[in-house]
Amino acid sequence: MELGRLEYLQALVTEFQATDSSEAKEQVLANLANFAYDPKNYEYLRQLQVLDLFLDMLTEESETLVEFAMGGLCNLCLDRANKDYILEANGVEPIINCLSSSSEETVMSAVTTLMYLTTPQSRQQTTALPVVECMLRFSLSASRRLSNLATVFLEDYCTPQQVEEARNLSKHTAVGIPLPKD
Repeated sequence: MELGRLEYLQALVTEFQATDSSEAKEQVLANLANFAYDPKNYEYLRQLQVLDLFLDMLTEESETLVEFAMGGLCNLCLDRANKDYILEANGVEPIINCLSSSSEETVMSAVTTLMYLTTPQSRQQTTALPVVECMLRFSLSASRRLSNLATVFLEDYCTPQQVEEARNLSKHTAVGIPLPKD
């Protein structure tokens, strides 16, 4: 008998929680992040608290777990209910901390997620000065994907005043995005 969608996702979440194998955790998290791409799964993933799981994984040591969790959140936050949940769960700060990741995929997902999470209410947080400064640095990146995405962020999500303030600040200080805390 074929498992229903909810049961299958529940089995993945249970496997993630039960396993001690880091390889298995990575595999399951990758699967959950892929399922987060399909709007048919949004309700089930909320019900199974997968958004919390993804948010919790953003502070893991494993760069792979962080990358998959960030990718999953990026997929989920297109949905209004998921976006609201992430914002209410104070998800913006750990997402901002992912901007300092050494993984380009993680950084790309973090930038995209911040774009999706930007609302009139959240704009102050998603386009805070350290974020804008970081985007200015990314806009100069050798990676075309990252520099283009950062440029879109600066042009479409920030005011010219914010960009100017960040430019002036970065001339005088070495302040940037804080590194993730241990």
